[in-house]
Amino acid sequence: MTLDPEGTLDIDPLLDDPDTRIVVCCGSGGVGKTTTAAALGLRAAERGRKVVVLTIDPARRLAQSMGIDSLDNTPRRVKDIDPAGGGELHAMMLDMKRTFDEIVEAHADEERARAILSNPFYQSLSAGFAGTQEYMAMEKLGQLRARDEWDLIVVDTPPSRSALDFLDAPKRLGSFLDGKLIRVLMAPAKVGGRAGMKFLNAGMSMMTGALGKLLGGQLLRDVQTFVAAMDTMFGGFRTRADATYKLLQAPGTAFLVVAAPERDALREAAYFVERLAAERMPLAGLVLNRVHGSGAERLSAERALAAAENLDEHRIVDQADGKEQVRTDPATDPAPSPASGSPATAQTPSEPTVEELTAGLLRLHAERMHVVAREQHTRDRFTALHPEVAVTEVAALPGDVHDLSGLRDIGERLAAGGTPAGAS
Repeated sequence: MTLDPEGTLDIDPLLDDPDTRIVVCCGSGGVGKTTTAAALGLRAAERGRKVVVLTIDPARRLAQSMGIDSLDNTPRRVKDIDPAGGGELHAMMLDMKRTFDEIVEAHADEERARAILSNPFYQSLSAGFAGTQEYMAMEKLGQLRARDEWDLIVVDTPPSRSALDFLDAPKRLGSFLDGKLIRVLMAPAKVGGRAGMKFLNAGMSMMTGALGKLLGGQLLRDVQTFVAAMDTMFGGFRTRADATYKLLQAPGTAFLVVAAPERDALREAAYFVERLAAERMPLAGLVLNRVHGSGAERLSAERALAAAENLDEHRIVDQADGKEQVRTDPATDPAPSPASGSPATAQTPSEPTVEELTAGLLRLHAERMHVVAREQHTRDRFTALHPEVAVTEVAALPGDVHDLSGLRDIGERLAAGGTPAGAS
C-alpha cells in the first residue's frame, strides 16, 4: 500500500477496491478487533459491496451490535443496512467442531464419515486439539473464498498474542500428522488387512504394549481406528491449508493490525507487523483504537495546573476572617429557642464557588492532556520503529458500541484517519 505524505491509512479506498477480497483484523486482546471488523464490514456493505464478517471470538458483541440473536457457522444476513449503496452484510461465528465435521462429510464416503464422526478420539481432537481452532479458521476462510459468493470477507482473529497462530496452523497440524506416532499407527492401514494386523502384532507389540499402559487399551484402539479411517484425508488437510496460506499472501488480502495507544498493546502490534513481514503477508496498516483528544489542546497541562493553583491561592487569600460560611435552611432548621432568643444554626457544606469549579475543570484538562501526550509519545515510538506502516486513529468513545448506529460511527472515525477535535 502506498502511504500518503503523512503516513495516514486510507480506509475507504481499501474497502472500495474490488481487488481487495479479504481483510484480516489481528492484534492482542481487548483492543477492539471485533468492533473494528464489524465496522469495516458495515461500511463496505453500505458502500456497495457484498460482505461477510467471520469472527472467531465467542463473545456476543458482534451479534448484538448487528441486531442478530446469535451467530453460528452459517452466514446470517444483517438487516437495516442502508439500501442506497446496494451492498449486503452477512455475519457468522466460527464453530470449530462443526467445520471439522463438514470437512469429514465432504471428503469421505458416508460409511467412513460415520465411523470418523463417532470415534471418541476424533470427537476429542475436533473439540480442542491444540491448533485446531486456528486450522479450522483457515478452512472456513478457504470455504468462503471458494464459494465466491461475497465481494469481501472480513476476518476477526482470536483475542491473544497467538492471534497469528492460524498462520502456523498448517505447519502444526502437518507436524502432528507427520509425527512418528501417527506414522506408526497408520502403518497397519497402509499395509492392509490381515497382513497389516500381523505386522502390528509382531513388529509393534512392545510399542503398543507401552502405549496401551499409558493411554489405555481402548483409547489406543480408538486412535488406531481413527487413523485408519482418516488416512485418505490427511493429505487433503495439508493441501487445503497450504492453498489458504497462499491466499493470505496474495495481493487481494489486506491485514490490519489493531492496537490501543498503550505501550504493551503497541509492543504487540510491532510483533504482528514484524511477523507479517517475515511471512510476506500484505499489511495494509495499523488501526490505533481509543485515542484520546481534547478540544482545547492549545492550553497545555502545565498552564492549566498553574491557573488552577492561582485560583486556589486567590480564594484562600479572599476568605473573610478565616471563618467558614454558615448557611441555614428555614425549611429544616429548628425555630429560635425561646430561652435564648437566638436561632439554632446547622452547618452545611457551602456550594462550590465559580473559582473552585474552574480550578477543578482545569485540573481535569491537565490530566487529559497528560494522557494525550503519553499516547502520542507511545505512537511516535512505534512509528519511529516502523515508519513504513500507515496509521489511522479512532477516537475513544464514552461507551461501548451496541448497535448499527454505533458501528457506523466507528466506520466514519476509521475513514477519517485521525482523532477529531473535541473527541473524548
